[in-house]
Amino acid sequence: MDSTRKIALVTGVLFVVTFITAIPAQLSLYVPVLTDPRYIVGTGAADTSVSLGALLELILIIANVGTALALFPILKRQNEALALGYVSARIVECVFIAIGIVSLLSVVTLRQDFAGAAGADAAPLVAVGSSLVAVHDWTFLLGPGFVVGVGNGLILGYLMYRSGLMPRDMAMLGLVGGPSGLRCGDRHTVRRHRGRLRAANHRDNPGDPLGAVARYLPHRQRIQAVSDPTGTARGGGRVHRTLRTA
Repeated sequence: MDSTRKIALVTGVLFVVTFITAIPAQLSLYVPVLTDPRYIVGTGAADTSVSLGALLELILIIANVGTALALFPILKRQNEALALGYVSARIVECVFIAIGIVSLLSVVTLRQDFAGAAGADAAPLVAVGSSLVAVHDWTFLLGPGFVVGVGNGLILGYLMYRSGLMPRDMAMLGLVGGPSGLRCGDRHTVRRHRGRLRAANHRDNPGDPLGAVARYLPHRQRIQAVSDPTGTARGGGRVHRTLRTA
């Protein structure tokens, strides 16, 4: 077996590993912590699943970098600058994935350390947990979403199209599919955050439509509730809220 075929075999195996390790984490193992705003104050039934998902994504990081390094000797024959760009894109993608791993593991750690502590206030923990999940969602959008569209889609697709190392129809799938995936990822993230916000608001106080929003604002903004002393306003309670900057 010549060196080119060895590189092709190694690259193919590594790409298969990326699919095997990436899909279960996002579609199954991480789902409880990504969809339940109060997971951080719950029983932690999915802590093991989250840890397993993190392990799979660490393997994913190794496989991602491996694909770039394995292909570089061949891709640089076509365009060394773009070949380096592809390696850089894979590394940047892995950085985003690593940040996402740390954010979800932090949710698990905070739940284990503080959720069951005596006198622990659930509201700040829920806010922190949702912030960490938001970090993960954005790393997923910017890493496996945007960067992969540029790296695997545009750069690798162009190099494969130009080199003829694969059928040009297949290379065109990368050139077209990479940018097309960016908008799909953005819609998915927006829908997830809207669902989490609605769920948190309903669980915390179904009659307080602004309560959950206050807990999800950035730390420099907060909503100050002023009680209606007469109780005559609609809702008989929190009727006036002023937004102020700390």
